[in-house]
Amino acid sequence: MSSPAWQKSSYSGSSNACLEVRAADGVVELRESDEGEVIVRTTPTKFANFLQGAKAGEFDHLIANP
Repeated sequence: MSSPAWQKSSYSGSSNACLEVRAADGVVELRESDEGEVIVRTTPTKFANFLQGAKAGEFDHLIANP
């Protein structure tokens, strides 16, 4: 990723309640589409590790209604 444009998952469809991501100035930025002023920044490595954990179900216990 090297684009300053915000991207959202294709799974979001036309919904505006989704997570958006972009790479800018060597960091990965995340925000909720409906709370655009709050931006979380992290390194590409930490973001990749988070994605691997999410795909592996590491955070499934945090879901209230699985």
